[in-house]
Amino acid sequence: MDPVISIRPLLAVAVATMAAIAILLLNNREKLRDIVSPLAAIIMFAIVASMAPTVLAGGSIDLRLFEVLPGIDFAFRVDALGMVFATVSSLLWIVAAIYSIGYMRHLNEHAQTRFFACFASSLAAAAGGAFAANLFTLVIFYEVLSLVTYPLVYHHEDEQGWTGSRKYLVYLMGASKSVLLAALALTYHIAGSLDFVRGGLLAGPDASALLLTVVYFCYLFGFAKAAVMPMHAWLPAAMVAPTPVSALLHAVAVVKMGVFCVLRVVFHVFGVELVGKLGLGIATAYLVSFTILMASVYALTRDDLKARLAYSTVSQLSYIVLGAVLLSPVAMVGGIVHIAAHAFSKITLFFCAGSIYCASGKRNISDMAGIGRRLPWTMGAFFIGSLSMIGMPLTAGFVSKWYLARGSVEAGEIPFLIVLLISSVLNAAYFLPISYLAFFGTEAQESPATVREIPMVTIPLVATAILSVLMGIYPGYFLTLADGVVR
Repeated sequence: MDPVISIRPLLAVAVATMAAIAILLLNNREKLRDIVSPLAAIIMFAIVASMAPTVLAGGSIDLRLFEVLPGIDFAFRVDALGMVFATVSSLLWIVAAIYSIGYMRHLNEHAQTRFFACFASSLAAAAGGAFAANLFTLVIFYEVLSLVTYPLVYHHEDEQGWTGSRKYLVYLMGASKSVLLAALALTYHIAGSLDFVRGGLLAGPDASALLLTVVYFCYLFGFAKAAVMPMHAWLPAAMVAPTPVSALLHAVAVVKMGVFCVLRVVFHVFGVELVGKLGLGIATAYLVSFTILMASVYALTRDDLKARLAYSTVSQLSYIVLGAVLLSPVAMVGGIVHIAAHAFSKITLFFCAGSIYCASGKRNISDMAGIGRRLPWTMGAFFIGSLSMIGMPLTAGFVSKWYLARGSVEAGEIPFLIVLLISSVLNAAYFLPISYLAFFGTEAQESPATVREIPMVTIPLVATAILSVLMGIYPGYFLTLADGVVR
């Protein structure tokens, strides 16, 4: 099928960008300012959804804007992999926008205009990355995303905020300005282009195995947002940000941009055959398996709820990379689908952490005994999100983990099946006690009687919990897109 030429990819980016500008201009008109984000999110999602039929039918949507250098264009292409990321980010922006308004108003946070403007800008960067037609365009939006989320991390402007934000920027910008830039230069030297190619841009040119291996690992660690150990420390450090930012960083835009970039490299820069020929798939699988298990162990030891969720994110991101590098079609589908499964479930859990903090001021799990009886909707949603992270049937997490497990068997790599099983047990060990303590623990006598659900915060988290279940029951859309990537 010939590509469809359309301006819609640019419009999706432009809507979020114009929303950020409108928010800044409406600084002194709070009610109008707060309407902008939900309205822009709905429009952006509608634009993304309008492109789905073409992509589901096996086609793509292209838009070339201008040439930067010979063989390097600033261009967009909407394909199946990009649609997975764009659908998730645009859909979840709607609920995240509503949640953020409720959270920021209830806590009377400062600098709300800056917050919402940067939030919208980050979604513009995520959309641009999702629809990038080549490495040059992808890296531009990758860098923009790092810059516009930096003010969100230091939002509180206290000592912890500045320390966490510095680590955030040093890791992300440091990696991209060194090894990632080297990878881009070497790729252009080898192939004379940075375009994404089905089957792999580097699959055709003649280059030494050593050079290709160096380029591959430069990409893997250069895209530090994927949080593969040891490039993970920025992620827990970023927990100093407000909870809506944590949800954005850990479920929707930032970390998903990281693993999305790694998948682009595996599928469309190197190609499955070349990755397998060089033995890079198994090497990466062992590396990310270590990340999966060690991050889960770290999560198990954390009492701060957001810190536990942060280390859980480090672990879960490597599921996505593991699925891709097992090089089994079924496992690759599982990895791609886990982008959506993790997003729906993890944003629910972060929303719940924010709801608990808004209602009670509590951050530590050990202080949450009995809080489920005060916040039944919040903790009920938390329980559903936890089940999805564990991989229980009828939840989104089950779908992706089922394909990952089947793919491990299909690839003949039983050690990675064992890793998946052990990590699921660890997921249960660090998630289920939270729900048990919340519903069956004895509440402290000094707990204030005013602890109650906040509707504008609770409704979005219930909605995302429902999405986690709906995807578990009706995963067809994401499975079809994932199959389109693998075919």
